[in-house]
Amino acid sequence: METKELKEKDLPKQNQEAPGLESDMKPEPLVIRDNYRGTDKLKKKVALITGGDSGIGRSVAVHFAREGADIAIIYRSEDSDAEKTKKLVEKEGQNCMLIKGNLQDKVFCRESVEKVTSFYGKLNILVNNAAEQHPHEDLSDLDLAMMEETFKTNIFSMFYITQPALEKMSQGDAIINTTSVTAFHGRPNLIDYSSTKGAIATFTQALSQSVAEKNIRVNAIAPGPIWTPLIPSTFPPEKVKKFGKDTPLGRPGQPSECGPAYVFLASEDASYITGQVIHINGGELIT
Repeated sequence: METKELKEKDLPKQNQEAPGLESDMKPEPLVIRDNYRGTDKLKKKVALITGGDSGIGRSVAVHFAREGADIAIIYRSEDSDAEKTKKLVEKEGQNCMLIKGNLQDKVFCRESVEKVTSFYGKLNILVNNAAEQHPHEDLSDLDLAMMEETFKTNIFSMFYITQPALEKMSQGDAIINTTSVTAFHGRPNLIDYSSTKGAIATFTQALSQSVAEKNIRVNAIAPGPIWTPLIPSTFPPEKVKKFGKDTPLGRPGQPSECGPAYVFLASEDASYITGQVIHINGGELIT
């Protein structure tokens, strides 16, 4: 994987307000490898991706499109990033629906699912990916009101969007949730975020058992330090400068290194896999 784009002289200059824009990052994250070849693994499928405007969500959208799927993405406010993702999906020859709104709103979530199925006629893949984080020094420094917002976005929304989505899904369809390495190795400066990601891992296991008899598979991806807008918009420059260097591979990962795993879990290649987590973290061991 080419990593020379992540030059140390660029990284400390990052200073964005949350949730951040991918277009303002230096360098911009890598979305998909030039040599990634689609083989119609998701041909004629329809995928709904929350947080699909940038970062891992954008990479998933483009990988799915290259594999033949039509896309719908939900995003909060980053119009320029969302439009860029739409263009990238359309460049792959697939359709892309943009849905702007707040996943903390139960009504919005249900209406979003209805929009997708009304437009495309079906829903085969749900990717619960949207998230926010707000670093703090320790628990005494944690803003409890912000903690509640983090829980609403990161885990409550998964209940809000998955419930109506399951009403539209059928045998062979798939749900993929984005958890995190922090779910397994909690971070002291991300106590609330780590807690939500732990909840997502358990949500994945429990839901997979609940819908197994319907032959709907539910799995998760647990990224480690991935170069997305969440990083420069929530961490100070000195933290960004060192981001990912403490992994065994010694660097942050790219969204392009996550997308193929989502393709795998969404496709028939993973037809006997459910309730599992794939770890993409640069070599941090999970026991």
